[in-house]
Amino acid sequence: MAGTATSDTSTAREQVHTLERSPARTDTTIAASLPESRRYRLKRVLLGPPLVSDELHGQRLGKPTALAVLSSDVMSSSAYATEEMLRILVPIAGLAAFAIVTPMTGAILGVLAVVTMCYRDVVRSYPKAGGSYVVSRDNFGPNVAQVAGAALLISYTITVAVSVAAGADAIVSAAPALGHQAWIPVALSVAFVVLLAYGNLRGIREAGRVFAIPTYFFIANMAVLIVYGLARKAAGDLPHQPPHQGTIPLGNSTGGLILGVSAFFLLRAFANGSSAMTGTEAISNGVSVFRAPQARNARTTLVLMSTILGVMFLGVSVLAALTHTIPFTSGTPTVVSEIGTLVYGSGSGGRVLFYSLQIATAVILILAANTSFTGFPFLVSFVAEDSFLPRKLTVRGHRLVFSNGILLLAGASIALLLATEAKVSALIPMYAIGVFTGFTMAGAGMVTHHLRHREGPWRQRVVINAIAAVVCAVVVVVFAVAEFTQGAWVVVVVMPLLVYALVTMNREYRSEDAVLEEGAAAEAYEAKVLRRHVVVVLVDRIDLATARAIQYARALTPDDLRTVHFNIDHKRADLLMARWQRLGLSRLPLDVIDCPDRRLGRATLELAAELADGETEVSMLLPRRSYGRAWRRILHDQTADRIVEIVSQLPHVNATIIPFHLSGGVREHGNDLEQALLSDPGGSAATAPAAGPAKKRDEAVVFPRVPGTQPISSLHWRTRARVAGRVKSLRVQTMSDQPTLEAVLDDGSGEAITFVFLGRRSIAGLHSGTRMIAEGMVGKHKGRLAIMNPSFELLNPESGER
Repeated sequence: MAGTATSDTSTAREQVHTLERSPARTDTTIAASLPESRRYRLKRVLLGPPLVSDELHGQRLGKPTALAVLSSDVMSSSAYATEEMLRILVPIAGLAAFAIVTPMTGAILGVLAVVTMCYRDVVRSYPKAGGSYVVSRDNFGPNVAQVAGAALLISYTITVAVSVAAGADAIVSAAPALGHQAWIPVALSVAFVVLLAYGNLRGIREAGRVFAIPTYFFIANMAVLIVYGLARKAAGDLPHQPPHQGTIPLGNSTGGLILGVSAFFLLRAFANGSSAMTGTEAISNGVSVFRAPQARNARTTLVLMSTILGVMFLGVSVLAALTHTIPFTSGTPTVVSEIGTLVYGSGSGGRVLFYSLQIATAVILILAANTSFTGFPFLVSFVAEDSFLPRKLTVRGHRLVFSNGILLLAGASIALLLATEAKVSALIPMYAIGVFTGFTMAGAGMVTHHLRHREGPWRQRVVINAIAAVVCAVVVVVFAVAEFTQGAWVVVVVMPLLVYALVTMNREYRSEDAVLEEGAAAEAYEAKVLRRHVVVVLVDRIDLATARAIQYARALTPDDLRTVHFNIDHKRADLLMARWQRLGLSRLPLDVIDCPDRRLGRATLELAAELADGETEVSMLLPRRSYGRAWRRILHDQTADRIVEIVSQLPHVNATIIPFHLSGGVREHGNDLEQALLSDPGGSAATAPAAGPAKKRDEAVVFPRVPGTQPISSLHWRTRARVAGRVKSLRVQTMSDQPTLEAVLDDGSGEAITFVFLGRRSIAGLHSGTRMIAEGMVGKHKGRLAIMNPSFELLNPESGER
């Protein structure tokens, strides 16, 4: 074992020395040789190769695909909105419910038309990013906008739960045997959420391909059902539903519908049916996923979506009224499946059409949750950009999607499904409050917008948006009152708490920023540099981690370098001192400080306070062993992290963790450690990672060759060259320095070159990530190949063309 350790140490030393001597060493060649983490390799297998930011334009969606991706929620609601109205009307009005459901559907579609016109106006006025949150923020301020933000966060989460739960019900309706175990619909619903999250994590383009065909398949099946059903009615052979055990009780229609109690239930039914409009906002939130011209394509898609929804919703309600379809108490079979059975009959051809309808309904309902998986990440990114949510939600992930937002939505919706046992009837009462609160805020915000700007036919737009805001506000109140005891209380209680949490988080962000930014320039550049620098290495044991920390401490060239061990065990301290002397490290004194109460954090704090005398900058280095495998981590404490947190509260005391990663098997280095410490107390040879063979770079960062240019790896000093690539980094000079702009260009060939622009501090359009072509004489600058004041052209990041 010792021989193996010696071989590994020698190999590491040779590889590091080879890298140091190599004249061809560059940042890109080093990057190519570095190993990838196991987590990244797994992510690449599951999600595919990473996409770079310049490829975002390639992920835009055309109108047909965008209609499928962004409107599947709205389309699918036609499968259950009618049923939710009948669940309220049938027990109260009896058979009269079937005379009410169609006119009530027409009234809801009138609201849909107004909301659609409102959101067309939103997309027109906010062509980059709309939705009720952005509209509210711009017209009412960021704090008021959190009402819309909280409402949408809740509604998107409930949309996922409702959609997958309804999809599971559709499956159980086609295969009733699955409904005998209550856990099966719950398990199906959770599995669907996981699959949808995975599909969206792979990227927008892949999600579009997956969802387009099922959406149009569902539309086609609904068209066949409606047309065939109306044709049978015209022929006079459309049957009524016979009585079934398990349907909800049929009420008595006597007593009139104008009584207060009847009017109350009419409003409840209207509110339940309004769930058909959930998801209408998704297109305004997702304008950025459309191809150019984005705003015009989004508005066209919005109108098309609402038209298709209106036809399907009205068709289902008419067929339900004609067939007297009564919902089942358990939720299965669904009203749509009952209508399909009556319309298609029991023949072989009819059964094929019935199962086709059920498959299409189940799939679209499940995929309807994709509307939330598309809209929710964009929404939380907007909210996080305003510092009302954690800022990590603004970062695009491996496949150019907001991965953290997708994972957050999946986790919240799964928790909701488990809490409600995936019952649609339990989810619907809390469904529309958030959605219609968002509609209300959007309409009111657009009224304020037009009153302020007064552009175009602003009076007409004010009227339309005001009507939308009032009608949607009425629906919110009706839902909150009528469905309060049925589950709406959850949203009524949670929404204000969520708004408070968002505002509180923003207040915390703003206070932190104020503290961190105040006097930043003075502290960084103008503040007095303290006279002395003392570096303290905390030593727990003599090992490679300690050797690495000592090496780093020596590299800081301090005025005073100390090694300190806190004595909490006399026997262990004596052994440490004996070994310290035996290894010949006595030339670097070891201070052993008594710590009788074993409070290492307090002892370190007292030591730092003694050293930081107002004229001394103190750096405390804490070796930390990093263990590659999770099961090893639980074997060790996190003392270093706790000490850093305690010590960092003192001014001019800087606590730094020096990590040492134990990769592969954990070995007892024995004599090799002694050799490393004796020959090089810094332990550089022992701690350097093996370079290993160079790895192939990800396809995502290999740039297409531009005709007429040369690879940077082929350039030679004092020759004229024309190169193309992406700006890897820029060096920004302060105003007090001589005007100079330095840019490092990488073309994926394994080398990089520096462009130096003398007399300039910035160039319009030139930033890290910009693609450019440059030409000039190759020279040297700070030991690197460079071109001084090159002639250049910036490439269009959207198309890759000049």
